[in-house]
This record gives sequence, C-alpha cells and structure tokens, in this order.
Amino acid sequence: QVQLVESGGGLVQAGGSLRLSCAASGIFVDRNAMAWYRQAPGNQREFVAIIRSSGRTNYAESVKGRFTISRDNAKNTVSLEMNSLSTDDTAVYICHTWENRGGHRYDYWGQGTQVTVSS
Repeated sequence: QVQLVESGGGLVQAGGSLRLSCAASGIFVDRNAMAWYRQAPGNQREFVAIIRSSGRTNYAESVKGRFTISRDNAKNTVSLEMNSLSTDDTAVYICHTWENRGGHRYDYWGQGTQVTVSS
C-alpha cells in the first residue's frame, strides 16, 4: 500500500523560505516520478514540480528559479525547498506519484500540508 505523508508547512512572511518533505512508503522515490502539486482556496489543483526516476526535474513557470525539488533515496523522501515566497504561494501542498500496473494507472496523493505566506 502506497502512502505519502507531507510535513514542513506553516506560516511564513513574504520573502521567506520553507522546506516541505514527503515521506513515501510502499514505493521507492528513486524508481518513480514524484511530484508536488498545490491547491489554493477556490482554485484548481496545479502542478508545481516533478522529479523523475532519472533525476530530471521540471517546474511550473510560476516557481521556476525559486523552488527546488530533490529526493533522499536513503530516507525515501522527496523535498521541496521554497524560497522568495509570496502571498501567491499560499496553498495546500500535496505530494503525488503514480504507478502503471497491468495496463492501469494508479495515482497516489498525500493529505497535503498548508503553506501560508503573509504580506
């Protein structure tokens, strides 16, 4: 059973930094693509960043240059380092991965961690 548990959210002033972590079980972070999404109140869930099994990363344009996704294979965790935060970054940040098995895709989502950026 795959479980994703996020941590590290909180309240930070604009311009500040936070580091989020996603602890994975039932899946290996270095063998699967791992992604971060976010959802602000009244908005749709949006892609933030992804790290593939190859180590290649991609970012949403809105966070490029400010956020960094990485993984710790020994701890089986994925992190999101967020710098130069603005009020627009306020959202619930959610860890995501998926598996393809038997011709079906299985998506897994964490519960999310709240990030609030104050002006």
